[in-house]
Amino acid sequence: MAEGGERSKVPAYTIYRVEDAPELQAVQDALRSKGLKDPWMRNEVWRFLPSEWGTHRQRLLTFFFRGFPLGFGAFLATIALEAASKLTKGSGEGGHGGGGHGGGGHHGHEDEADAEGQGNGEDNSCCIDGGGGDKINIEPDKLEKV
Repeated sequence: MAEGGERSKVPAYTIYRVEDAPELQAVQDALRSKGLKDPWMRNEVWRFLPSEWGTHRQRLLTFFFRGFPLGFGAFLATIALEAASKLTKGSGEGGHGGGGHGGGGHHGHEDEADAEGQGNGEDNSCCIDGGGGDKINIEPDKLEKV
């Protein structure tokens, strides 16, 4: 016990009745049908009181949706920040520096390969943004294994 703290007050045992807890009432009825009795069951009533802890359904809903409002707010804030960052970057880049993915294959390299007779309809080259707007093209046939 912490020094200077208040002692917790233990409630009187008489305030708890098995009849107040439906789950324990069912257990008591099952014991009674077999001719048995649990004199200590009253000590567990506080664990099963719906007025104290809610019903099973209420506890389940609380468990699954406790952080939902905060999480949904964070989700909306993320969407808003993403939309705002796309507006401030400008619409000219398109995520890959303006090369785009429309028509002509991936970054427009398909026409070059077909012109040389090396194209098979697929473009296996890759373009990496080197930062600062510089582009680095990587052709698979020019790579060496290390």
